[in-house]
Amino acid sequence: MTQRYKYVLEEKDLPTQWYNIVADMKEPPPPYRHPATLDFMKPEDLIPVFPEALIAQEASTERYIEIPEEVQDVLKMWRPAPLYRAHRWEKALDTPAKIYYKWEGVSPAGSHKPNTAVAQCYYGKQEGLRGFATETGAGQWGSALAFATRLFDMECKVFMVTISYHQKPYRRIAMETWGANVVPSPSTETNAGRQLLEQDPDTTGSLGMAISEAIEYGVTHEGYKYSLGSVVNFVLLHQTVIGLEARQQMEMAGDYPDILIGCAGGGSNAAGLIYPFMKDKLDGTKPDLRAIFVESTACPSMTRGIYAYDWGDTAKTGPVAKMHTVGHGFVPAPVHAGGLRYHGMAPTICALLDQGYAEARAYHQNVCFDAALTFARSEGFIVAPETAHAVRAAYDEAMACKETGESKVILFNASGHGDFDLAAYDAYLRRDLPDYEMEEETIQIALQDLPKVPA
Repeated sequence: MTQRYKYVLEEKDLPTQWYNIVADMKEPPPPYRHPATLDFMKPEDLIPVFPEALIAQEASTERYIEIPEEVQDVLKMWRPAPLYRAHRWEKALDTPAKIYYKWEGVSPAGSHKPNTAVAQCYYGKQEGLRGFATETGAGQWGSALAFATRLFDMECKVFMVTISYHQKPYRRIAMETWGANVVPSPSTETNAGRQLLEQDPDTTGSLGMAISEAIEYGVTHEGYKYSLGSVVNFVLLHQTVIGLEARQQMEMAGDYPDILIGCAGGGSNAAGLIYPFMKDKLDGTKPDLRAIFVESTACPSMTRGIYAYDWGDTAKTGPVAKMHTVGHGFVPAPVHAGGLRYHGMAPTICALLDQGYAEARAYHQNVCFDAALTFARSEGFIVAPETAHAVRAAYDEAMACKETGESKVILFNASGHGDFDLAAYDAYLRRDLPDYEMEEETIQIALQDLPKVPA
């Protein structure tokens, strides 16, 4: 019998609606709080920061939200994205598990990130904005927004975490090729950046710091607003095209996942794959479905943080959200998975974790590259360091099936390629890649400055 490796949808099969998981959550996450007063925020409080259409999506409890035709037309440049059956990897692992992966490396920016960048730029252009300011860790999000702003004839200002700015010069070059202005963060261009540099001139930066700079720049420059690539629900909403496509493709394969896996820094790619399937667990159709969100041991918000209200950025300028956090002042170790170096996590993911609908685990970077190497040597794709964390979890679940003899169906999101991350692979192959175990004292110190939220 001929094995089928790839399941491809046609353009006509591209989803025309996004799925909003809030509509099916029995206990949605509590509202954001104002960064200054800590009172509950009203949607209009976000107007200086985000385009109004996105604020409406953030507050929406509708199950499905229409994808504008103009957004669909851009997404069709690379979507629907393929779903693969990892036959060769299964054979190499000698596992009875059936492993599938959704390949998001086909976008022009090389990851899942343009799925929301395109939507945000569409709504920003509709509102008459001149440009967006944003932050980026590994550069995947900055690349996506630089690409999308160019398509909509908008400007793009990117504050790139300093360690990634130097570790990943090709991401910076890609952003600049698309016309973005990129600076290492913290920078001297904002009050927040200058204060952070005064405190520690040699800081490697963090996403929390870069967010502070991007928000400040966005709200203080005429015609600009702030754009972000993860955490908030309108971003996760836009990413559900991944899972909505994957549902169709799994039907083509005649399978349904027992285990869903995604790497999670802020949670957008993992939620994008998992949420359209999680609907079945929430309504009782698939009560045994497992959803695993995978993070880095260098920034273990879900596995070692606490579930509490915290500021979304270091300078305390963004909304205060209830989430799993290691503290807004936490500065993660300089792992190559820069997209996993955020101190918090998407509030909807955190609520699902707290309510027992999902699982979380953390890995050191070397074991992730161990698994990514076996994947590359079987399937051919060299994945991003962030994606390698999902690969590791899939590897472990496949090996667990080998021990029990169970033929479970595993589906993970291969959220981006690692073509610009070969320096990380070079360090790994030369045994020069350190692992970082965060001391509990470091986390506890960062958690001491959480907001004192009124009862």
